[in-house]
Amino acid sequence: MAKEKIDALIEGGKASAAPPLGPALGPMGVNISEVVSAINEKTKEFQGMKVPVKVIIDTDTKEFEIEVGTPPVSQLIKKELGLKKGSGIPNKDKVGNLAIEQVIKVAKMKKDSMFVNDLKAAVKTVVGAANSMGLLIEGKTAVEINKDINSGRYDKEINEGKTEFDEEKKKVLEEQLDKIQRSLEKEREEIKAKMAKKEQAKEKAEEGKEEKKEEAPKEEEKKE
Repeated sequence: MAKEKIDALIEGGKASAAPPLGPALGPMGVNISEVVSAINEKTKEFQGMKVPVKVIIDTDTKEFEIEVGTPPVSQLIKKELGLKKGSGIPNKDKVGNLAIEQVIKVAKMKKDSMFVNDLKAAVKTVVGAANSMGLLIEGKTAVEINKDINSGRYDKEINEGKTEFDEEKKKVLEEQLDKIQRSLEKEREEIKAKMAKKEQAKEKAEEGKEEKKEEAPKEEEKKE
């Protein structure tokens, strides 16, 4: 009984017969609309996120089963904070502030697919991903929060698998982010100005190349 496997990255609840899924399923002889419906039903809770999906097809009976993985850590983090994207300058432009409970929530969802031994290690992996996106955790950088995690400060929350926190803490997190953003404003503006200057220089260099290309045919015409 032969089986074929098709892997795809699908936006939760929005699978369709369009590429990449449709063309891959077509030669398999399965009912594409049924497969799409099954995928959308299984991934509806991940709306707004890309989800790895595996379709396993029995090539004799044309029966199929769907396996749904969890979205990448970065996608889960963005979902938690309602972010569209991370920071372009992670070390100077902080775009969010996660509660330790949110970090634990993402870590619990991804732990089985990580090469880690326990939830604390998974939490530290999520912290690293958050840091690269320009996010704080409890108002601290990855280096600072990892010291707290290593010291056992959050052992109670991690051991209990705590994933909820109240509105009062949410307000504190927002105040922490605002304070850090204001403290980094000057450095952030300086970096953005340097980046803009480099971009202008690059555009000017490209314009110079185009001008030389245009002048070359004219020189050839003169020789003739």
